[in-house]
Amino acid sequence: MTKSVLTAVAWPYANGPRHIGHVAGFGVPSDVFSRFQRMSGADVLMISGTDEHGTPLLVQAEKEGVSVQELADRYNAQIVEDLAGLGLSYDLFTRTTTRNHYAVVQELFRGLYANGYMVKETTLGAISPSTGRTLPDRYIEGTCPICGAGGARGDQCDNCGNQLDPSDLINPVSKINGETPQFVETEHFLLDLPALAEALANWLQQREDWRPNVLKFSLNLLKDIRPRAMTRDIDWGVPIPIDGWQDNNAKKLYVWFDAVVGYLSASIEWAFRSGNPEAWRKFWCDPSADSFYFMGKDNITFHSQIWPAELLGYRGLGSRGGNPGEFGDLQLPTEVVSSEYLTMSGSKFSSSKGVVIYVKDFLREFGPDPLRYFIAVAGPENSDTDFTWEEFVRRVNNELANGWGNLVNRTVSMAFKNFGEVPQPGVFTDSDRRILDLAEQAFGVVGEALSHSRFKAGISHIMHVVGEVNAYIAEQEPWKLAKDEAQRDRLATVLWTALQVVSDCNTLLTPYLPFTAQKVHETLGRAGDWSGFPEIRQVVDDMPVSPVGVGVPAEGRAYPVITGDYAQAQAIWQRIDVAPGTVLAKPKPLIAKLPSELGETGPEWAPVQ
Repeated sequence: MTKSVLTAVAWPYANGPRHIGHVAGFGVPSDVFSRFQRMSGADVLMISGTDEHGTPLLVQAEKEGVSVQELADRYNAQIVEDLAGLGLSYDLFTRTTTRNHYAVVQELFRGLYANGYMVKETTLGAISPSTGRTLPDRYIEGTCPICGAGGARGDQCDNCGNQLDPSDLINPVSKINGETPQFVETEHFLLDLPALAEALANWLQQREDWRPNVLKFSLNLLKDIRPRAMTRDIDWGVPIPIDGWQDNNAKKLYVWFDAVVGYLSASIEWAFRSGNPEAWRKFWCDPSADSFYFMGKDNITFHSQIWPAELLGYRGLGSRGGNPGEFGDLQLPTEVVSSEYLTMSGSKFSSSKGVVIYVKDFLREFGPDPLRYFIAVAGPENSDTDFTWEEFVRRVNNELANGWGNLVNRTVSMAFKNFGEVPQPGVFTDSDRRILDLAEQAFGVVGEALSHSRFKAGISHIMHVVGEVNAYIAEQEPWKLAKDEAQRDRLATVLWTALQVVSDCNTLLTPYLPFTAQKVHETLGRAGDWSGFPEIRQVVDDMPVSPVGVGVPAEGRAYPVITGDYAQAQAIWQRIDVAPGTVLAKPKPLIAKLPSELGETGPEWAPVQ
């Protein structure tokens, strides 16, 4: 039976174009994983969208003198271009300002409320003294009252992992304007995490194969579990669907309640747009389906604590009991796959601080695969990693261009020059069989790594095989064999063997380097769509919503989505025999080498400081 795999990718906040730190955490890893799963025969649903609610967007819109929706539209379009340009193979990349999203979010809230897991409390809310506007937890920083670390945020301390409230911080300041916030009493709905703690702990303690850094952090969250506010004093967001609250435009649902529900709402929208409105259920309600959530480490708490708690409460599985809502028994994550930070000269990438390399600039100058390769082989999979132009140039030139690109070029060039087609092999020697076996066995080794989100281990093994193939060619010296007519059969065997392992390596590299893989596919004399690529489509927000929510956006607004027909791609996770007689063309250079001075200076748009 075909395995159903949900790839739930963190929702980028719609506050500007993406930088390479963003896509190192959520973008490239999730796409490598999804492409591998599709090649392995799984039924994959990869979903996400832009997160468009919350105070930061309000503040920026006010600065620019435009409406919040206008600003969200602009940034949504930019982000869609960035992610599609990088080749991220979303089945649907949508947004949180759709009719469907509002309705789905409100249904989750109503289900939690009905089961008793949303409780009303008077809390201390942070407001800006100069504007009177509520300040989001994440936009307040100060000293952690537990471990004493500076730079703790109003929702958690990254240093010790503890959950915080803004009023807990020592010397709190607003990241928006540097003010000291005022704390005032305000009434809100809180998610009763203590009532869900036992069920949450039982689930987390069974997660044995998560990345150690993610599991340790998540288990630590259980030590200080307390109710968490899920509404905010703000006029931009999803209305609170409870009598006495739904018409209060000064209060909305917390953006982080809203955003994580987006995984479900995007799946429901995908099903509607695919023509089978119930298709989402096999990814969400079938216990045999797997779901993998990809993000950066600053989002772990929302995906290993808040979102699972919401799902448990919606199903009535906490200490207060209850019954599942209209969406049924929604399944919890199989794994939360979190990466650490990609830094630049030791500083976390930050657009606001000017520490930034934008994806759009990178794509314009270098194309997508060099960035995808760097993130895979040298990215922040298990620890913070510093991006330097020197290391980028070294990786591209020595490994991609000299290693992989040169192997493809010289192998196909020699076969083209001497035969014009894939030659018919003769008798295989031990050396031939050794390299053929090494390449075929790599499908198991790399597949095991990718199925457990060990992307660096996977690509490192592939590049080891590439190195061994280059060594095989150097050892066999086909350029010398070509000068001796008596060795023509041996030349044919060596070149067929080299072409076969090039084909194998290209298949192995396809999840990582889909654009290059398509070129190699064609270079080997093959036709058609090998890798499968996303496309941007304009859609209209005309989806009928059920159950009907309050304050749902009007029908008719057009917006871009990322989608694709990946079932048409030919790539499969196994050896594909190279067929003798396949006509070859003279290959073109596959990967351009970068000037060495780029490593010292950087490009003009992102110079070395």
